[in-house]
Amino acid sequence: MARVYLSLGSNLEPKRYLNAALMELRERFGVLAVSPAYRSKSVGFDGADFVNLAVGLDTELSPEALNEWLHALEDRHGRRRDVPRFSDRTLDVDIVLYGDLVLQGEGHLDLPRKELRHAFVLKPVADIAPALVHPVSGRTMGELWAAFPAESEPLVVEAL
Repeated sequence: MARVYLSLGSNLEPKRYLNAALMELRERFGVLAVSPAYRSKSVGFDGADFVNLAVGLDTELSPEALNEWLHALEDRHGRRRDVPRFSDRTLDVDIVLYGDLVLQGEGHLDLPRKELRHAFVLKPVADIAPALVHPVSGRTMGELWAAFPAESEPLVVEAL
C-alpha cells in the first residue's frame, strides 16, 4: 500500500463535481483525509475562479494505474479533453505525491507534482499532511507553506 496525495479542482459547478469525486474516491479507496476547500484565481488562463482541495488516501494501485483510474473519474464527470489544457473544467484530479516516488510518465504523470509551487495545491496538502516530507527538497509541507508568499496567490476558504 502506498500513501498518496491528490489535488482536486473545479471551476465549473465546483461543489457538484468535487463532492461527486469525493464520493467516488471514498467508494473506491475507503477512508480519506480531506483538506478544506479553497477558492483561488485560475492559473494559466483567464477563467472563472477554481475551488481546490487535497485528499490523502492509501492504495494498492501503481502510479500509472491510479492515474488511469483518476482520468476515468474525470471523464465520468464531464472532463473535456478536446479543449486547450489550461481551460475551464468540471473536474481536475492530479496525483501530487505518491509515497516518496520521483517519477515522470505518460498521461501527465509527474511526481512530485510541479504544481506544489502554487498555493492552491501546497496549502491543502500542508493542511492534511504538514509533516510530510517533499521527496526532492527534503522540507515538510508545513515548512514549504510557512515559507510561501501567501499574499501572492490569495486563497479563500470555500464550503463544499
